[in-house]
Formats: sequence, structure tokens, C-alpha cells
Amino acid sequence: MSFPLLTVTAAVPAVGAILTAAVPAARRTVAKWLALLFSLATLALAVLVAVRFEPGGDRYQLTESRAWIADFGVRYELGVDGIGVALIALTALLIPFVIGAGWHDADPLETSSSRWRPTQGFFALILLVEAMVIISFEATDVFLFYIFFEAMLIPMYFLIGGFGDRAHSGSDENAAAQRSYAAVKFLLYNLVGGLIMLAAVIGLYVVAGNFSLQEIAEARAAGTLDMATNTERLLFLGFFFAFAVKAPLWPLHTWLPNAMGEATAPVAVLITAVVDKVGTFAMLRFCLGLFPEASKWATPVILVLALISIVYGALVAVGQRDIKRLVAYASISHFGFIILGIFAMTSQGQSGATLYMVNHGISTAALMLVAGFLISRRGSRLIADYGGVQKVAPVLAGTFLIGGLATLSLPGLAPFVSEFLVLVGTFARYPVVGIIATIGIVLAALYTLVLYQRTMTGPVKEEVRTMPDLRLREVLVVAPLIALLIGLGVYPKVLTDIVNPAVEHTMSDVQQKDPKPEVDVEAKNGEAAK
Repeated sequence: MSFPLLTVTAAVPAVGAILTAAVPAARRTVAKWLALLFSLATLALAVLVAVRFEPGGDRYQLTESRAWIADFGVRYELGVDGIGVALIALTALLIPFVIGAGWHDADPLETSSSRWRPTQGFFALILLVEAMVIISFEATDVFLFYIFFEAMLIPMYFLIGGFGDRAHSGSDENAAAQRSYAAVKFLLYNLVGGLIMLAAVIGLYVVAGNFSLQEIAEARAAGTLDMATNTERLLFLGFFFAFAVKAPLWPLHTWLPNAMGEATAPVAVLITAVVDKVGTFAMLRFCLGLFPEASKWATPVILVLALISIVYGALVAVGQRDIKRLVAYASISHFGFIILGIFAMTSQGQSGATLYMVNHGISTAALMLVAGFLISRRGSRLIADYGGVQKVAPVLAGTFLIGGLATLSLPGLAPFVSEFLVLVGTFARYPVVGIIATIGIVLAALYTLVLYQRTMTGPVKEEVRTMPDLRLREVLVVAPLIALLIGLGVYPKVLTDIVNPAVEHTMSDVQQKDPKPEVDVEAKNGEAAK
């Protein structure tokens, strides 16, 4: 039996979570370093997965398959395509920075109520989420995927509700109530989506007789899978609803601003840069892979919802007074671009959507983590409480600017390539949709530059005057993310070479080809005559 690399990659952070949680209460520093060590070990394994993956090889590689619940056709099946490899690498890359940025977020908090913030639990939960997200990107058995798709909600619930942002304008009781509300809303929205998906998973088993992606695809290709049109559409809607909640897609997005606003900055990064990517990834792997005809049937409505997400999220971000909620609404707009690229049904659009998942994760992590460092210094999330920061903390302001410019997809930074491909792919098949989507680009420039102007420029406010610049630990967290934004913006080929073959397989699933460019025949003949 070959070495189970995919299992080990997911198991290492799970083991790390158990060991971190078991560290004695008084040894908080040991727990932090242990969590960081296991996250770096997971990153090394993710790099090994990427190295061993052959872009021109089989669709699913490094596969593992073992009997699990044989009576119900459930198997422990893992495998990665290029999209899965890219997102596993993103997850493993971001977790060490999340841990480094949250180094003191769960330290004991001295208050009148003498509340204890369990440091070991905080870092153990982060590693547990990492393990569940990674195996979600690896699972090729639908039931196996569903289990971890739902299970990751539990540690996320405790991270949001139990370790909230200390920069809260109200009393401790009000802050606790807001955290509890955000955590419960997050859990309920995603549980409802998961329950609807469970009904669809059961329906899929009734129709297909198993949960294996590869077996279902082979049966469809051989013409032995009898799935009525209405049945396929209902099953598609069950899966898509759950993924749209996780993504999040308008109008199922309202849990995200609450969750990101009340969570610590590192946990906010975990939500939008890691966990939410499972939703958009699953649209590519399961919605388009299992239900190709239904995906094409639903495309017009999904494109409209994606457009609303793009414009609505950006418009609301423009009017935000809270820094973290602004980033949350900006992410809703960006997820609209990702879903637009997926359902444009072009290779450029889907390649751009996959790159967008990776690049949005890096850019949002950079911006949100620097924003977290800023908020922790001032003790406020309100934009109006800042001004002139660049004069007293130039490194902080500079990294904040680069993160913001990446968010608005400035050429030369990684998100630009993604957004450009999504728009090109959309224009090719749906030109009107592509034109409307460009509104999001204009609004992104507006909310990003206004945020920077109001917080970093102008007269130095008295409360900001003594603000320290980034410390060494904070620079070590942010600098690699900035380097990646620049590197992938200049040379995205390192990702496109891995992603493009998987996109070709997805296009084959839905039996779509890129539309040919329209050529003016008369003009072409005139040129030939000349």
C-alpha cells in the first residue's frame, strides 16, 4: 500500500489539536509553539502534495480508497485534482499566519469577572478547523465530504462565540451577547443549509446507489445512470443551497458580517479566507460534477445572484463605519466574482474563479490581519476613531495600503489576474453580465481608498499619537503575505499550470466549450484583399 499522504496531511493538524488541548493550563506558551509547529508540519505536507501532483496526469491523484460503511455504499475515498491541491496549499499556508497573528488573542483577560480565556482551546480549535477543511478538499466520497462539511461548524462556533474581539464599544455583557448572537447565527444558517444538503445526499444515493464521485461519473458516461431531469434539478438545488450559504451568496450572506465583526481578526481570516472557500470549491466539484444539466439550467438565476452579491456587497462596504464589517462586505462582493466565474461556464472564468479563491484568501488575510493589529492598538473598530496613522506607524500603514490595493485588484498584485480572467470568461459568453460586474471594480476602489484616507492620512488624532509601529512578530506574519501577493501577481503561471487541467475536466463534465470570438468576415476579407 502506498503512503497515505492525503490522510496524513489532514491527520497532522488533528493530532496537533489534541496535543495542544492537552497542554497544562499554566503552560500557555508551550501550547502556542506546539500549535505553530504542527501547522508548519502540515504546510510541509501540503507542499509535498503539490510536488507529487502531476498536472497532466489523472484527474484525481494520490487517491486512497477503503471500505467504511459498506452496507450503505460509503467509502473512505480521497483524491485531489489541481483545484484541490491549490486550496489545500492555501489552507496550510494561512494557518501558521493565523496562529502567529493570534499569539496573544486568547491569553488570560483580567476583568472584574476574572474570566479565563483558554489559550490551549483557542489554538486547538484552529488546528481542528484546518484538519476538517483539508479533508473536505480531499474527499471524493460525497458522504465523507458531507460529514466534515458539517463538522467544521462546531469548532468555528466556539471560536466565534468564545473568543471574540476585545475592541468592543459596549460593556463586557453587551460584547458577550453580540458574540453569542453572531456565533448562533453562523451555526443556524449553516446547519439549515447542511440539513437541506443531507436530504439531497440521501436522494443521490437512492438514484445512484453509491456516493463515489468517480463511480457516478463513470455511470453517467456509460449511460447507466438513470436520473430524471426534475430529480437532478432538485438534487442540485439541495447541494447548491448549502454551498451558497457557506460561500456566502446573496441573500444567504447575512451571517458573515456579524461573524467577522465579532470574531478576532485571525478567526475572521479563518472564516472568509479558509472555511468559506469550501463552499465555492464544492460548487465546482459537486454541483457541476454531479449535476451538469441542472447546473446549466440554473445558471441564469445564479449569475443574477452573483451580480447582486458583487454590487450589493461593494455598495454596503462603501457605507461601513466598522473596519472589520467593511472587509466582510468586500468579501461578499469578491465571492460574487468567484461564483460568477464558476457559472460563466468558460475555461477562463473557472480558472479565474479558482485563482480568485487562492488570491482572495491571501489578500484578505493580509488586510484583515493588519487591520487587527491596528484595532488592537487603538481598541476600536470604528473608522472615525483613526487618522494620521501613517505619520506615527509607517510600516503598519504601508502594509495596510498594499493589502487594500490587493483587495481592489490593482494590476501587478495577485487578485488582478483572477478578476481579469473572471471578467474575460464572463464577457465571452455573457457580455451584459460582464459589463455590470465591472461596477464592483469601481466600488472596490472607492471603499478601499476611502478607508485608507480616513484611517491613515490627515491630522494625527490624539489617541493615535503614541501608537507603536508593527513589531517583529507582526512583520513576520504580514511580510510573506505581501511577498506572495506581488509574486503571484507577476508570475501566476505557477498556479495556472496546476489549475487549468482540472478546469478542463470540469468543462468536460458540463459539456461546454469556450465560445469562439466573433470575427467580422467582411473586414477580414477586406484585409485579405489588401
